[in-house]
Amino acid sequence: MKRANWLAYLAFALVALSALIYAVHFLVFRDVHHIFIYLVGDVAFVPIEVLLVTLIIHRLLSLREKRSLLNKLNMVIGAFFSEVGTDLLKSFIALDEDFDEVRQNLLLNNEWTRRDFLHAGKRMAEYDYSIEVKPEALDDLRDFLLAKREFLLRLLENPNLLEHESFTNLLWAVTHLTEELAQRDTVYGLAAADYEHLAGDVQRAYVRTIAEWLKYMEHLQRTYPYLFSLALRTNPFDPDASPELK
Repeated sequence: MKRANWLAYLAFALVALSALIYAVHFLVFRDVHHIFIYLVGDVAFVPIEVLLVTLIIHRLLSLREKRSLLNKLNMVIGAFFSEVGTDLLKSFIALDEDFDEVRQNLLLNNEWTRRDFLHAGKRMAEYDYSIEVKPEALDDLRDFLLAKREFLLRLLENPNLLEHESFTNLLWAVTHLTEELAQRDTVYGLAAADYEHLAGDVQRAYVRTIAEWLKYMEHLQRTYPYLFSLALRTNPFDPDASPELK
């Protein structure tokens, strides 16, 4: 309400100032015809000015700002995969009964095109995941996530992530899985229903991590080829991947 009142006062003051200036102009030059010629001309240009400033210049600036923000967000996503995501995928793989089928869709190379990435993303979205909760692998996953708990919480504190809904959903899925595992003193000897529940949490995080990983790989290939080269050599879905060049 206070802001609205302030804007109303400002608008009134500006109109009054304009009227005062026109009045001074009339008192000095006594030329109403001249005043109305320029007044009508200025008013006629207002729609064109709105078009230029609001619809064109503002949109170009917004697009540039959005691209800059997305680049910053991709840096955050890169930090996630460097610190958590790549190793997290390896942990999920250990719980995936049909990993060999998944692998064939995710063996990237330098020849991949945008169509290849879209096709892989579609295949993985339609894939029928089969998560088998193995207590040993689940225990390793629990230890890993608890060690990265603070890092994940710091990422969620980043307000810019609100602009990247799919990655935010990934972080929430991983954080939820972390909290589920943290609330259990042990993952051994749980009830069948509890294992089934955890399998669902793992699958949710697994699906979203793969989807974001593919998007990030495409971004690296297009923008940072040298980082994409390292990503290929550390591909969690390639059992023969090695960071060392041979």
